[in-house]
Amino acid sequence: MDPLSAGRLPLPETPQAWQDTLPQAVVLFEEGRITHLNAAAARLWGVSSERAAGRPLLEVLRRHTLEALAERGGELELDVSGRTLRCQAVPGALIVEDVTDHRRREAELREATAILSHEFRTPVTGLRGVLEALEYAMPSEMQQVFVKQGLQEVERLARLVEDLAVGFRPTRARTVPLSEVFARAERLLSSELGAHAARLHFGDDHLVRVDPDKLLQILLNLIENALKYGPRGGAVEVRACARGAWIEVSVSDEGEALSGTEHLFQAHTRGEGVLGLGSGMGLYIVRSIVQGWGGQAWAERRGGRNAFLFTLPGVAGLT
Repeated sequence: MDPLSAGRLPLPETPQAWQDTLPQAVVLFEEGRITHLNAAAARLWGVSSERAAGRPLLEVLRRHTLEALAERGGELELDVSGRTLRCQAVPGALIVEDVTDHRRREAELREATAILSHEFRTPVTGLRGVLEALEYAMPSEMQQVFVKQGLQEVERLARLVEDLAVGFRPTRARTVPLSEVFARAERLLSSELGAHAARLHFGDDHLVRVDPDKLLQILLNLIENALKYGPRGGAVEVRACARGAWIEVSVSDEGEALSGTEHLFQAHTRGEGVLGLGSGMGLYIVRSIVQGWGGQAWAERRGGRNAFLFTLPGVAGLT
C-alpha cells in the first residue's frame, strides 16, 4: 500500500458521488435535459438518477415553475404537499432544500413575539400615562393617587414576567382546588375590579389536575376581557360544574350578545367594533393552554350573558 494514502478517506467512485451526502436535492442538467440526480433529489421526485438521465426537466420535475427557474436562474419557494421547498437555480444545476421546519420555527417565534406584545402593552401604556401625569405640578394627594396607580401597574408587569416563565418551563400539573386559583386571581385583579366598579362572583369548588400557574393565566385573561368589554359596574361570574370526568369553567359578563365567536380564538383576531390597543392573542393563548390539557375552549350566549368556557381534567374527592 502506498504510505501516502494510508489513513485517507476513499475517493468517490464518480465525480458526483459526494453530492449524495448532501441534504439538499441537486439536479444537474444541460440544454434542458437532466444529466444527474443526487440521492436526495431521487427521493424527492421518486426516480433514480439512471432513469432520469437524458429526460427533459419538466418530465421529471413535473412543475413548469421549476423548469422556468432552471432556465432563467434565481430563487423561489414552493409549497408542495404540505412542505416548503426553497429552490435555487445556477447554471447547470437546480438545488432544492426542505425548509419546512425552519419556517415553522419562524412562525413560532412570530407567535411568541405577538404574545409578548399582547401581554405587556396594557401595563406599559398605564405606566406611561402615570409618568406623564407626574411631570406636572399637582397636590400631594393627587400625586399619591398616581403613584399608587403606577405601583399597581408595576405589580402587574411583575406578574406578567412570571407568566412568561409559565409558557417556557415544563408543565407542573398537580391536584388543586379551583378556589385556590380563584382567590389568587381575585387578589391580583382587585385594583381593576375597583376601577371598573365591578363585582366578581365565584361558584362551587372542584378539584382539577392542572398547572395552577397556567390556570391562573387563563382566568386572568378571561376575567380581564369580561371587565374590559362588559358594562361598567356589571357582575363577572366564574362558575364551575362537573361534566363527567371534566370540570367545565365559565367566565361570563353582562355585555351585549356576541356573534360568530369561534373566530375570536384564532391568533391575531379581535371582535367586531373593538377599539383600542390589542393584538387579538388573548383567547388564542387560552385555547392553546387548555388544549394542552386535552380540554376545549369556546364561547356562547348563556342565560342572557356572554360566557367564555373551558374544560379541565377533574379529580374525584371534592364536592
